[in-house]
Amino acid sequence: MKLVAATDRGSGGSGSGRVGGVVRSVGRALHLPVTGTARGIRRATHAHGAGESGLGKLIELHAVNGAGDVMITVALASTVFFSVPTDEARGRVALYLAITMAPFTVLAPVIGPLLDRLPHGRRAAMAASMLARALLALVISGAVATGALELYPAALGVLVASKAYGVVRSAVVPRLLPPAFSLVKANSRVTLAGLLATGVAAPIGAGLQMVGDPWPLYGAFVIFVAGTVLSFTLPHKVDSAKGEGVALLSADASGLPGSRGKQRARRPGLRSVGTAVTHALGANAALRCLSGFLIFFLAFLLREHPLTGESAALSLGIAGVAAGAGNALGTAVGAWLKSRAPEVIIVTVVAVALGTAILAAAFFGALLVACLSAVAGFAQALAKLSLDALIQRDVPEAVRTSAFARSETLLQMAWVLGGAIGIVLPLNGTLGLSIAALIVATGWVTTLRGLLASARHGGRARARVV
Repeated sequence: MKLVAATDRGSGGSGSGRVGGVVRSVGRALHLPVTGTARGIRRATHAHGAGESGLGKLIELHAVNGAGDVMITVALASTVFFSVPTDEARGRVALYLAITMAPFTVLAPVIGPLLDRLPHGRRAAMAASMLARALLALVISGAVATGALELYPAALGVLVASKAYGVVRSAVVPRLLPPAFSLVKANSRVTLAGLLATGVAAPIGAGLQMVGDPWPLYGAFVIFVAGTVLSFTLPHKVDSAKGEGVALLSADASGLPGSRGKQRARRPGLRSVGTAVTHALGANAALRCLSGFLIFFLAFLLREHPLTGESAALSLGIAGVAAGAGNALGTAVGAWLKSRAPEVIIVTVVAVALGTAILAAAFFGALLVACLSAVAGFAQALAKLSLDALIQRDVPEAVRTSAFARSETLLQMAWVLGGAIGIVLPLNGTLGLSIAALIVATGWVTTLRGLLASARHGGRARARVV
């Protein structure tokens, strides 16, 4: 009896063990895709010393930022743009621009100088921008279905918080460079992570939109809360201001009438980082203005006059995918070129963008619109990386983070200006793309001579440290 009982218990135990083993195997099989993907992402973001320097954590944080922003963009686009007829949509977008973008043009110049005064709180500033957007996403979720008035100030808050994050991120990257890592390569990694996260999050946001109008905003809330926590995992050296000063990025005022014999007031402004950087900044501003223009102008143009044989939604999708692909390609090429002849790269990509805009205006059609979107994305990404290379080369380390913050603020203002131009123009493809060509031509002509002269002489004008 005892032997039989023991045998029965052994059989039962063996059976339970087999069941437990199967359960554990199934659990591992279900768990592996998640953990395996997470480990793969971590290996990619932390490669080549990025993990040790802290750059890997910033790359992951920027991916979270991109995913959260696109969730809010999906929700706002469906409310302000897609949910009403074209004429009404244009009025609502104009109202959106007036209420959000106009105040932003006033607030944007304040962001850089304000953050210059808070060098010890960069992690807190990034966390605050994430938390603010999380809370504002909840506010917008209550107004998104009805288009209530609180939608617009909340959207302004999201815009300001997003741009504040961008300014701080630009200032943080130089402090997290791994050994023998160029600033161009680091910014390429950060930017590419944001683009990939945006590409993944956009269809998820569209799927949530089908469940209900507020759901993409609930998703954004969760993402930004995670970003708030992740901000504080950045290394403490992010908050260090050791050896830093304030970069001034415009012409020196010491030669003004009445300044002789007097000590010039040293107030924050855009003065004196050297001709190469200032001309590169002007060229980049033209490309950023083009980007803002194309986003708003093509959004309405393609909705009213879709590409031949395509629906309005598919036409917008083609232009958007082309721009995203061009941006990703420009980022990849910038990482490959590193910091070789940045002035020549900027002159070349602006010239290519100008030529494509002229062709698209002269022979308006589906193929050329897609090409212009792709070239604009490519040129903007590659020119920005080249500007980063010039700042790293010509601006002393003591004021480099300040220079990044102030240049990013100026570029954001150029994007706002381009968007405003795009929204007020008649929906005529040839006219609109002619204006686009004029925008690029202005930036190219005014910076061409200075950039080529700097390339020939290896321009090394240095920024003032004040």
